[in-house]
Amino acid sequence: MSHLTANKTKLLARVRRLAGQMVAIEKAITEDAGCATILHQVAGVRGAVSGLMDELIEDHVREHVAHPGLSADDRAAGAEELIAAIRRYAK
Repeated sequence: MSHLTANKTKLLARVRRLAGQMVAIEKAITEDAGCATILHQVAGVRGAVSGLMDELIEDHVREHVAHPGLSADDRAAGAEELIAAIRRYAK
């Protein structure tokens, strides 16, 4: 996925933000925070993961499915990779 190199800084910022959110959840649980507080934090992580997934899917489609220079075989392979990823994510 060499095309991700262009967005590496942005993607890593998202991942680091997610890591920080997970640390905050761990701290909240350790400190016996209320259920509503922890649920709110978990919902935030879920949204952040969805946003990261959306961005990666968009990059994949642009580079491995819709890129004008791809052969039909490359497009088909890119589409199959995307379908497999979406199926795993949807479980």
